[in-house]
Amino acid sequence: MPPTNSSSTTISDFLLNCFVEAGSHQLGLSVVLALLLIVALGANALLLLTIWLEESLHQPMYFLLSNLSLLDLVLCLTVIPKVLTIFWLGWRSISFAGCFLQMFIMNNFLAMESCTFMVMAYDRYVAICHPLQYPSIVTDRFVAKAAIFIVARSTLVSFPIPILSSRLHYCRTNVIEHCLCANLPVSRLSCSDSTLARLYQLIGGWTLLGSDLILITLSYAFILRVVLRLKAERAATKALSTCGSHLILILFFSTILLVLVLTNVVKKRVHADIPVLLNVLHHVIPAALNPIVYGVRTKEIKEGIHRILRKEREEHHQKATASQEDLGLWQ
Repeated sequence: MPPTNSSSTTISDFLLNCFVEAGSHQLGLSVVLALLLIVALGANALLLLTIWLEESLHQPMYFLLSNLSLLDLVLCLTVIPKVLTIFWLGWRSISFAGCFLQMFIMNNFLAMESCTFMVMAYDRYVAICHPLQYPSIVTDRFVAKAAIFIVARSTLVSFPIPILSSRLHYCRTNVIEHCLCANLPVSRLSCSDSTLARLYQLIGGWTLLGSDLILITLSYAFILRVVLRLKAERAATKALSTCGSHLILILFFSTILLVLVLTNVVKKRVHADIPVLLNVLHHVIPAALNPIVYGVRTKEIKEGIHRILRKEREEHHQKATASQEDLGLWQ
């Protein structure tokens, strides 16, 4: 859109330049993303349904896990459907307001996910290091306060990011060299100085993620120290298994963020699409893996899923039997 006045915002929408150089690889990538989206939606929906229906899972740890599933669902639905419409329908346009709304959701929910991991690490720390005090410390009231803290902290810190970026003057090109409205690619299009917007995201984002990672590391350091002191091998194995799933997901979450940062730092040495691809995958792979890892490694969740599926089969069998009996009466 040609500029009419460089002192005001003249761009009403943006165009996402998503893997245009990938060419023939776009179809294969879109299929992979679509399959990951289906797995993420199905697995998280099943996990949420299981925790909701099974009264035995109405415990603080599983409420935190259901919160993590909700965050994953919002994150992948905010990014992946738009990427797929670009691949399949060529709908590269995104409105000015829609772009900064997506930016806010991505920054806010990513921060909330990191904070949720931190609270879950604290939950495991209390469960293993102070098992006798666990029922009195980690209560439903604690979970409610933790949820309020997670939302309030992440929202207050993340909210200025899209505000600062949206107040910049966009009067040149409206083509974003990315698949989503990340702050840095968008702010590069500004005609005005975007230093404050970039600096705030750098300081705010890494303050949140960095502090969470430090607290998570401390929690597991204390857990490891207690586990190594356990003389009974079975007790040590059980203690490690209770937090094994959580640790796997934290390591994956942190590793993919680290790889994303490193590829951006050395972007002159890697293909320009690599950081973009990692950013897109970071919004769907954890969402697909989180419920699967917990479902496979957590006995209570596996049993809950089996009970729900068995109950569903029994109800289906009863309906089929009743239908046959009704048919026999008519005959």
